[in-house]
Amino acid sequence: MECYGNKWWGMAESKTIKSRFRSKSEHSLDTKGRLNFPSRFREVLAQYGSETLMVTTWKKHLRAYPVSEWEIIEDKLLDQGKEQPRLVSFIRLVLSGVTECKLDKQGRIVLPAALRSETHMGKEVILTGMRDWVEIWDKEAWQLEMQNTRENFDSFDEGLSSLGIL
Repeated sequence: MECYGNKWWGMAESKTIKSRFRSKSEHSLDTKGRLNFPSRFREVLAQYGSETLMVTTWKKHLRAYPVSEWEIIEDKLLDQGKEQPRLVSFIRLVLSGVTECKLDKQGRIVLPAALRSETHMGKEVILTGMRDWVEIWDKEAWQLEMQNTRENFDSFDEGLSSLGIL
């Protein structure tokens, strides 16, 4: 099996291998709310054929999706979500806040003040890759989330075991 670019040959059919959003990094927003989107994340975004992210609120942080990934979620929420009455307010919150954020020539996006305000985001932020999307956290909120996760680490054993990871 040989690899040419992002295509593997020698399989029953060729597949395009897509990179994933992975790992975390710390950043500072400037006074206009601009965020330097890491080059490794820009490379993944380019594989989606876009320079635009769809950013929305999600619990205590923001989520940034490539447009094509966002459209899948949006369609599921609007088509299948309406069958679950308890999701209506969630759908309204997430869809009403979604904002297109296009990368500028320096590889930055502007996080709108309204979204930053909703998540109590300060100047210092953490970006974490989650395969198909990127989470954007206020640094203090991230630290609290990680502290809580570490303190409750043993509570994940059952779930990890059911996934065959433990």
